[in-house]
Amino acid sequence: MIPALPSTLEPPLRAWLDLLDRWNRTHALTALPPATRWEELVLDASALLPHLSELTAGQRVVDLGTGMGSPALILALARPDLRVIGLDAAGKKLAFVRQSALELGVSNLDAVHGRFESTPSLQGDLGVAKALAPLDALAAWWSRHGKPGAPLLALKGPGWESEVRPEGWKVEAFPYGLPTRGRRFVIRLQP
Repeated sequence: MIPALPSTLEPPLRAWLDLLDRWNRTHALTALPPATRWEELVLDASALLPHLSELTAGQRVVDLGTGMGSPALILALARPDLRVIGLDAAGKKLAFVRQSALELGVSNLDAVHGRFESTPSLQGDLGVAKALAPLDALAAWWSRHGKPGAPLLALKGPGWESEVRPEGWKVEAFPYGLPTRGRRFVIRLQP
C-alpha cells in the first residue's frame, strides 16, 4: 500500500521541494536527485500520518535527526494543531527548515540545534526518525527526549528485522510500499 497524502498538502510540499532545490545549489543539503525527492522525502514521510490520529491538540512530536525537515515539515503541515520539533546537529539544514517554515507559513514547527545526547529533554508525546540509526540507539535517544511511555516511530527499509531490539521495548511493524523504492516499514517502539 502506497502512503496517502492529503491533496491539500501537495501544493505547499511542491513549494518546499522547489525551495530545497534552490538552497541545495548553494548549500549542498542533499545528494538525492530532484526526481526522487517527492517519493523519498514526502511520500515516505506521509506513511507516518495515520499514526498521528492518537495525538490531541497541543501535543509535541519530536523528529530526531530532521535533516532538511522530513518528516517534521510534512507532519507540521498535516497537523497544524500539534507542536512539531525538528532536532538536528547540522546548522545549515536547520536554517533551511526555519526558512521553509517561514516561507510556507508553518507556525507549529520549531527547529532545534543540538545533539541527541546533550540537548535538554524535549518532552515529546511522540517521536519520529527517518533512516537515522539502529533501533537500540533510537530507543536510547528517545528515552531522553520522550515523555514516560511515549512511543517512537522509525521509518525503516527491508532488513530492519536484523537490528538489535531494545530490551524492554515493544516493537511493532507496519509495512507500506513506495512506487520505485519498494517495501518499507513504520516501526513503532513502545517503552
